[in-house]
Amino acid sequence: MQWRSIVVGLVVLRLSLSCVLWLAFGPGPDVSWGFNFPLKFHLHKLDLALFKAETGESASKSNSWSRPTHGHRYEQSPSSDCPPKIGEDSLQRSYLSFFDGNRDEYVKRYSSFPHTLRAKMKGMAKDMFYFGYDNYMKYAFPEDELNPIDCEGRGPDVLNPSNININDVLGNYSLTLIDTLDTLLVLGNVSEFQRAVKLVIETVSFDKDSTVQVFEANIRILGSLISAHILLTDPKHPFGKVGLEGYDNELLHLAHDLAVRLLPAFENTSTGIPYPRVNLKSGVPPDSINETCTAGAGSLLVEFGILSRLIGDSTFEWVARRAVRALWSLRSNETGLLGNIVNIQTGQWVGKQSGLGAGMDSFYEYLLKSYILFGEKEDYRMFQASYESIQNHLRRGREACNEGEGDPPLYVNVNMFSGQIMNTWIDSLQAFFPGLQVLNGDIENAICLHAFYYSIWKRFGALPERYNWQLQAPDVLFYPLRPELVESTYLLYQATKNPFYLHVGMDILQSLEKNAKVRCGYATLHHVVDKSKEDRMESFFLSETCKYLYLLFDDDNALHQSENKYIFTTEGHVVPIDRRFREKQWDDLFPCEEGALAEKEPDKWSTRNTSNVRPSSSLLECDRIPEERRYTLPLKSVYMRQIDDMVGLF
Repeated sequence: MQWRSIVVGLVVLRLSLSCVLWLAFGPGPDVSWGFNFPLKFHLHKLDLALFKAETGESASKSNSWSRPTHGHRYEQSPSSDCPPKIGEDSLQRSYLSFFDGNRDEYVKRYSSFPHTLRAKMKGMAKDMFYFGYDNYMKYAFPEDELNPIDCEGRGPDVLNPSNININDVLGNYSLTLIDTLDTLLVLGNVSEFQRAVKLVIETVSFDKDSTVQVFEANIRILGSLISAHILLTDPKHPFGKVGLEGYDNELLHLAHDLAVRLLPAFENTSTGIPYPRVNLKSGVPPDSINETCTAGAGSLLVEFGILSRLIGDSTFEWVARRAVRALWSLRSNETGLLGNIVNIQTGQWVGKQSGLGAGMDSFYEYLLKSYILFGEKEDYRMFQASYESIQNHLRRGREACNEGEGDPPLYVNVNMFSGQIMNTWIDSLQAFFPGLQVLNGDIENAICLHAFYYSIWKRFGALPERYNWQLQAPDVLFYPLRPELVESTYLLYQATKNPFYLHVGMDILQSLEKNAKVRCGYATLHHVVDKSKEDRMESFFLSETCKYLYLLFDDDNALHQSENKYIFTTEGHVVPIDRRFREKQWDDLFPCEEGALAEKEPDKWSTRNTSNVRPSSSLLECDRIPEERRYTLPLKSVYMRQIDDMVGLF
């Protein structure tokens, strides 16, 4: 009888265990009580096997990015106002994250971010800014930049005028101080902001024999002067009482003076596309080249447009908009794409590469941001058509970011006329694009592209200037403390509130502290592998990189609490989305007979009529990620592993 009792006991125990498992994980695909928790074991050594099981792909590191995507054509619907809804199956599967926490290293690492840690990171970002800023003021001001290793100032290279890497940016006008003005307010330092404004008013002059790049002077100097002037004079701004006693629009006058000195770049060009450089005292140099990049010529509209509307003079917006329209008229009939280098006299494309990085990036950015600021429908139509062409010809990889088989989405460099791939590298400037996708409401694609760049950062502790995705190695090894990945991280966090992006920001912050900090500031990494350094701290490190890091961890920042809306220029300067910028004191800049937005015939590249396009409401309502998604990883673990593997982390 004793052995029978033992057998019965074992049977009962087995049945009980089966019931528990049945209740916990569901009875199977055909019968359910509303919850279906499939068994998945996320063991690190089984990563590749898991990926193969879930996607049907082999574990090989080879990819299909060099091949165009077939069977899908992107078309942005004018009635689609937010990212696709998560289906019922996805909702059920996502609850698995609560069970994965003890097994999945990605969920375990990224699923939460304590408030105490956020406060610590906010303090680190603030300290990082002041370590660079205070040393610039101590050792470098009034020169343009700080050499953080030697603790000295840096100005233009007067002994070598051909050194455009330095002379395009440095104009002997206290660049770093000007570029940093609004960052001081973002950090809440009203007294230092006021002191800095007084120094600019008292010491800065643009009557200098300096030949600078029009694009750099516009985004770094003109944009910052305009932003600081608005914040000084706008009673609706969120930073409290920042007004300067006796202020008489001096920053606006300086901005106007600089813009007038840049205007000769738009003269004597057959196309209306500006020369790339001007001498601030004498105009276009006699030996100036007739070639410029698309971003350099087409990214002036935000700053020039705001200036025109502040002073009531259409000249500046007129020349900037004429340049944009001229470039737009040169796009390919077949693909709708633009090249990266153009001859300003002939209108011929010298560089036929179309991509999202250097030479192209901010052109697309300013089409959308110009619409947001000025409400000009033509800007949005151009942006939407550009985005459609980018998705159809540059995007490679699987169709969906968070579902399906194949390689993760990636945007490659192609020939503007044929759409054929031209090389196998991407550059660090392209990391801005997820942030632009957030502004456009395309959150899912933003999540995937951002994850790819973050994986590169995790591998090297920085972003190499160029990364070869075919060789899984850097092509150009330096990292000048660029802000683009931080900017996209900040905007994705604002759109999703997912703690994953706080972890990304922490990784970036800690990497910069470890790899770039030197005696008097933060230095450019000459080599992202061996971490050797160059003695240069570019102004955008304080203007953008530190600003976005601080804002990422400061949910209570006045900018976030304000009832008014703000946008960042391509140099990270804060400008309000203000009704007065949507009102012109002049008639239309271009009469209809100029055919400014007339569609090219035959318009083969456009898949639909965009004449009645209504911008997505997600431009105004970006906080549309469902609450349930905020408790899961923005990208499924299996796809995160896939990307990490494809950049050589495993």
